[in-house]
Amino acid sequence: MAKESVKARQRKREAMTAKYADRRAALKAAGDYKALDLLPRNASPVRLHNRCQLTGRPRGYIRYFGISRNMFRDMALAGKIPGVRKASW
Repeated sequence: MAKESVKARQRKREAMTAKYADRRAALKAAGDYKALDLLPRNASPVRLHNRCQLTGRPRGYIRYFGISRNMFRDMALAGKIPGVRKASW
């Protein structure tokens, strides 16, 4: 489980990226890199990292579900993810 401060920092970056997305796209299209440098660093989508929505774990992230492999396994075995069941052959 990630620290609350790390999860809060990630949420802050996500909000800032969404806030400046239009302005950023317009500046990139215009080729105005001086003005682009003046935007906050956390407004860049490159600074985002995929994290589990439940625990904040940065590794083992399953993009389709938005959670880490550990939470996916727990939820799948508990039957909380529709259409997912343990394989057997």
